[in-house]
Amino acid sequence: MARFFVNSLVSTLISLLLVSMSLFFLCEMGGEDIAVKILGVFSTPEQRKSFRKQMGLDAPAWQRYVDWLIGNDWRVDNRINHPLTTIANPENREMEWWAKAEGELVRWKYNDGQLIRVVRQPDGSARKQPEKSPWKKGENGRLFFWGVDTGNNAVKWEQGAGESNWILTQAGLREEKGGGVEFIPLRKGLLRGDPGISLQYNRPVSSLILPRIRNTALLAALAFTVVMPLALLMGILAGISEGQWLDRLVTVAGLGVTAIPEFVTGIFLILIFGIGLKILPAVTLFTSSNAVFHNPKMLILPVMTLTAIELGYVARMTRASMVEVMNSSYIRTAVVKGVPYWQVVTRHALRNALMAPITVIMLHINWLVGGVVVTEIIFGYPGLGKYIYDAAIFGDTNALEAAAMVTVGIAIGTRLIGDMTYTLLNPRIRYS
Repeated sequence: MARFFVNSLVSTLISLLLVSMSLFFLCEMGGEDIAVKILGVFSTPEQRKSFRKQMGLDAPAWQRYVDWLIGNDWRVDNRINHPLTTIANPENREMEWWAKAEGELVRWKYNDGQLIRVVRQPDGSARKQPEKSPWKKGENGRLFFWGVDTGNNAVKWEQGAGESNWILTQAGLREEKGGGVEFIPLRKGLLRGDPGISLQYNRPVSSLILPRIRNTALLAALAFTVVMPLALLMGILAGISEGQWLDRLVTVAGLGVTAIPEFVTGIFLILIFGIGLKILPAVTLFTSSNAVFHNPKMLILPVMTLTAIELGYVARMTRASMVEVMNSSYIRTAVVKGVPYWQVVTRHALRNALMAPITVIMLHINWLVGGVVVTEIIFGYPGLGKYIYDAAIFGDTNALEAAAMVTVGIAIGTRLIGDMTYTLLNPRIRYS
């Protein structure tokens, strides 16, 4: 058993690595220019080039993948010559990068040829002052300085380089003379919980994805709690009533709800309960991260949609497994010996009949968490599925990779749980 789980862990890590590499380079080959999507089609080639440089998109693909996986602060330390650290912003609690210089947390800004030192105060505010003699002489004879800017980048400023950067602000693009000549967006890497900045929202992926995971986990947990006990009960009752009206009702109904696509089921429920009867919200409008707890009715229609899809499939699998077990020789022997029928079902048949459905259920936990894209889009539910869809459409590689790793991790984790549960139901099975 121990060897089995060690081998499973190794294969899991290899699978995660291969999936992340494949997804990253597929996005690289098939993705459009992110600068055009963010700046607009009327931006100039010069502005797009400047933006790609500031976002670190001008670096080789392999370098950006390594930075995404293991971070880049370890290689930037040697350029800045100051240890780097992260500290939470007091307003939004998102992590910011600072350099430890002379016992202070420092960032730098370049304004009209003057390097400004931004010092973080104990209350979270910042004090600005001119930086004194920070420049070093480079191989090209120009004076340069490496530091951390206010956008969480390691930046190389160079005097006399004549560089001009285009900065994206809320008012539009603004040209900045004498800006940085080299940018490295700082990140700790996925392995340390920091997959970088979302290109779509310009915020840390970790702060954006955690609420989405929570929302989808809540939706999936409610659907799982409703559908699995009900589906198992329906399948068991149909299995022990083979050929009777109850068996036929469960089989036909299960086949019908499984065959209907979830987007059809969702729209049908919206038309009935949201628009026709007007007793449930037709869409989920999240005005805050905790909106669903203030109005739980928003979850009813999405849960009903997921339940309809899963209910028929699991019930039919349970029914088929129960029929097979009930027709086995040891069940007939127990009945002939006079063992009470319900005791035969509960003590002898049920345990063996649940082995196949348990495997299906474990696989469908992953589907409920990572495959609810259609349901979340229909109802506007801000979960992980919709987050993956939006990131894929936009080409937000950092967000897409992080979300994909979550779903792959859940898939592999539920498979291992399913294997463990299988051994508990059938002690004859052992892994070597």
